[in-house]
Amino acid sequence: MRHLLRPFYRRFWNDRRRRARTLLRFAEVEADGGRDLVRAAEVTRDPTLRRLFLIHAIDEQRHAELFRNRGLDLMRGLPAGGGAEGRADWLAPGERGLDDVRVEQERDASLLAFLHLSEKAAARDFANYVGILEGDPPTREVFEKVLHDESFHMNYTHAQLVRVAPGDHRRLIWLARLRRLWGVYLRFASVLAGVIGAVVLTLQYFILLPPFALMARRAQRKEPQGWTAIAPDRNGALGRQY
Repeated sequence: MRHLLRPFYRRFWNDRRRRARTLLRFAEVEADGGRDLVRAAEVTRDPTLRRLFLIHAIDEQRHAELFRNRGLDLMRGLPAGGGAEGRADWLAPGERGLDDVRVEQERDASLLAFLHLSEKAAARDFANYVGILEGDPPTREVFEKVLHDESFHMNYTHAQLVRVAPGDHRRLIWLARLRRLWGVYLRFASVLAGVIGAVVLTLQYFILLPPFALMARRAQRKEPQGWTAIAPDRNGALGRQY
């Protein structure tokens, strides 16, 4: 599927403005993931995981700076204005981070399984971008640097998962994969609900509103023209507020 979509990926990344905005979005996700990993290091009781989570958080912060600096560099070379095109995140997925996980409520094993899948998906996507961005060496270099760290993150999370849950790590990975699929479904459902809501409101506007507009126009024709005389008993002095 990724090979079939490669022309669309290439077209997406060839747009300089879209490329800059996508890199800035990647920076936000990386920074947010770094904060979640610091929190994970605070709540875990495993000293090895605490050290690795902190190293991972430092890497995420460095990635955020790399993406942000490159995105701002691309923005500076753009003319003012420009259309607000759709984001089309499905054409440029980045690291998923811990957006679908509450760190405080996770066990070390389940958190490691989710992180492993996230880093694996990010490494696959970033490797794809490296192959597409031959026309932009600085951006390609950024992804190469990040990809090197993502490979380490993918490997250490799997190794630590096997250490923490030696007989249960495969099941935990499958459960994490199902949770990620459920998150994808919820995001798709929310977008679909927005589209359906827009269609229904549009139909209501064109189907239900015209009869009321016609009724209001007919009532307006029955109204007398000009000033309307007021009965004398209504012109007396005000003796009360109402």
